[in-house]
Parts: sequence; structure tokens; C-alpha cells
Amino acid sequence: MTIWHAERGTGEPVVLLHSTATDSGMWDHQWEALAERFRVIKVDFRGYGHTPYRAEKPYNHADDVARVLAALGVTQAALVGSSGAGRVALELAAAGLAGRLVLLNPISTLEPTPDLRAYWEEEGRLLERGDVQGAAELNARTLLGPEATDVAWRRVVEMQRHAFEVQLAADPEPEQFEHEVSPADIDVPALVVAGAHDLPYFLHSAHHLAGELPRARLVELEWAGHLPALERPEEISSLLLDYL
Repeated sequence: MTIWHAERGTGEPVVLLHSTATDSGMWDHQWEALAERFRVIKVDFRGYGHTPYRAEKPYNHADDVARVLAALGVTQAALVGSSGAGRVALELAAAGLAGRLVLLNPISTLEPTPDLRAYWEEEGRLLERGDVQGAAELNARTLLGPEATDVAWRRVVEMQRHAFEVQLAADPEPEQFEHEVSPADIDVPALVVAGAHDLPYFLHSAHHLAGELPRARLVELEWAGHLPALERPEEISSLLLDYL
């Protein structure tokens, strides 16, 4: 199984890990900006972007990324994870592959809150009715903050719809698993970013993880929703360049 990836630039490696509502295209602006100073690597998880949705046995996103990094000769990198990819970044960090972390509106082990459950349930209803476009638009409407342009909105819909179509067509559906992670044991510098316009669950998760990680700093963006890299791409590129 080949995990699609691309790299650009030279210097210390930075790995961009996309949210599960998008694909590696969410990082288009940051990819360009960071490549002026770093060796930037981006991947598409299974069932997203350019990577097929199949597996001969249960798979794990972090294991997939670790194999990509090994093939590229990367033993440690700065890991930038958005939303659900924050979990992937933490699993990679627990395996010793992170020199630094940036987690944008990360998911956590906190119990889902009513706002998150309602969002998931509506998405499930739309997909059960076969309304893939409606489900993709729900994600864009829910996850993008007030600063997002129409271009960003259409891009999220496009990426999310493609992921839905690929994953719904899989037969049989691959089985995925996660590795156990203890954030308290991940002793690397970490920047945790929270969007003030995000769902309450993700705000709680960002604060929770910032409190658990030993060397974390929390930054709350008053203007941001769940996908700030698409909402104000120049500002997030600057934030990453400053931190990394």
C-alpha cells in the first residue's frame, strides 16, 4: 500500500498532517511558505486526496506516516497536525519521531460533548440519505470560522466530498486502530492552537492537551474556527514560521 506524499524545500523536516475533513490540500499556502526555510513533507491519509482507501489488515495513520518518513530518511521532524491529525502527531511523538509539535484545534480523549455528537449525527443522517454534497457542505459550514472566504468554503467542500465518495465506495471497508498515547510522557516543545469560533468540544480539547503536555504553550485565536490554516492562511504560515 503506497501512501501518497510530496516534499519540497531543504533544511529541517516539517511534516504537515491534514484534518479528517480535508486532505493535504488544506496546507497549500503553508506548503509554499514553509518550503523557503524547511524541508516540508505532506501526506494524504488512506481514503483522502491521492491515497486509496484500502488495507489488507488493520492499519494506523501514524504507522503509515512513520513508514513514509523512514523511506525518506527522516528520523525526527516538526509535526504539524490539524484536528484529528493531532492524534496522529501525538502517536508519532510517542514513538520518538517528533522534535517539536504544533496541534491546531486537536481532538483529544475527552468524552464527546453534545455539540460534537449533534454534528456527527447530522452528518450520518445526510450520508445515510445519500446526500454526500449536503454532508460535505455541513462540514464546511460547521468547521470554518467567520474569516473564511468563499474560495476556502468551496475547497473544504471539494476535499470532504472526495473523501466521502472514496470511503463510501470501499468494499470491504478497511479497519483502523489507534496506539495508546500518554501526552504527559511526550516531553517535546508543543504549540497548541485553539480557535475561539470552533465547536466547544475542540476548545476544551485544546486546553486539556495544553495542560497535559509537559512543554506546551496554548494560543487562542479570537478570529478562528476549526480550520485556521484555510481561514487566514497567511497568518497561520507566519505563526508556523515564527514558532518553528
